[in-house]
Amino acid sequence: MRDDEKGQETPLEQSQWEAELHEEQEADAPGWEAIDAALNKQYAGMEPFHYGTMISYRLGGPDPLDGVSVYKREEPIPHWHYVTYGFTELYEKESENEAYSGFGFELTFRLVAEGEDQPPVWAINFLQNLARYVFSSGNGFQPGHHLDANGPIEMDRDTLITAVAFTEDPELGEGESTLGKFRFVQVVGITADELDLIKIWNTTSFLQLAKNRLPLGVTDLNRASLLDDSELRQAADLGVRTEGSSTGVLYFESLVWHRHHHFGKSDSYTLELGAKQAEVLGRMLSARLVHDRQLTLIGPDTRVELIPDVQNRTAQIDDGLQLYLNADAVSELTHKLKPQETEFTLAVLPTLSVRIVKTYLRDSEGNIVETIG
Repeated sequence: MRDDEKGQETPLEQSQWEAELHEEQEADAPGWEAIDAALNKQYAGMEPFHYGTMISYRLGGPDPLDGVSVYKREEPIPHWHYVTYGFTELYEKESENEAYSGFGFELTFRLVAEGEDQPPVWAINFLQNLARYVFSSGNGFQPGHHLDANGPIEMDRDTLITAVAFTEDPELGEGESTLGKFRFVQVVGITADELDLIKIWNTTSFLQLAKNRLPLGVTDLNRASLLDDSELRQAADLGVRTEGSSTGVLYFESLVWHRHHHFGKSDSYTLELGAKQAEVLGRMLSARLVHDRQLTLIGPDTRVELIPDVQNRTAQIDDGLQLYLNADAVSELTHKLKPQETEFTLAVLPTLSVRIVKTYLRDSEGNIVETIG
């Protein structure tokens, strides 16, 4: 999700008109009714706050979701439970997949209540932003996924929650209509260091470890990182060493490589990446290759595949580069990949050099707010 998408105002309004619109939509909306049916099992007799989109996305409006319902909860802690309408097919079958409705999921989000009389609207805007990403890219969310928001998920809020993880909603489960099946996927706010841990481990194991500290996966914008707890961090480190990482692909904004021809000798290659990415890669190597799992790096115009092997070598394929690395090469790379500007050649693979350049973090207006390296 782009920085310039965060915090955009969404034309939402809760009124008698919304209630009437909701009733009209339900009258000929089997997908909508299926969502309501699942919610009625959990919230029988409870009237939610409902926020509908005033200008339909089909008619050129900016908001892909047709609506969001929000329920006030007191247990296990006071929180707001948001549920979307629109990732699935609500009115008629449009996709070719007969088994699943639309993208096959609706999002939910649980947010700690801070004494408000009504649910915070920023969370609805945030869910609409996630929907814009899905509708524009075609990439849906599933339990186990994660996403870096590149800043506070509530814009201009002083919070450490700058990323999200996705898991099954612990109460709503799955639903089905005449338009297909779907599941409720919950968005859980996490900190930057928790995201880094998930990348070298996996989302499901981390959220399972954290479930007692995040009841029902409720997002608390005021909390500190769970990794400040030494006992939890030790348990997570053990999980990483034991299970390795489930992340097979990393997307790097700055990733390029260069091929060098040498007369009478083998070609050599220089891999260039940003300081922020170098730190992540350094942690990922042992979590993937040591466990005999390949790791693929995707850049704006290229890809680099790191493949575990007994013999170190490099190979060029189409517009990509393959690096076959044994345990010694992984160990050397892991120790040398630091978040600082430098360049080095691998002693165990002289045909590969690595150049680490500065990473510039920018705000939504393009201003540099932090330099790494």
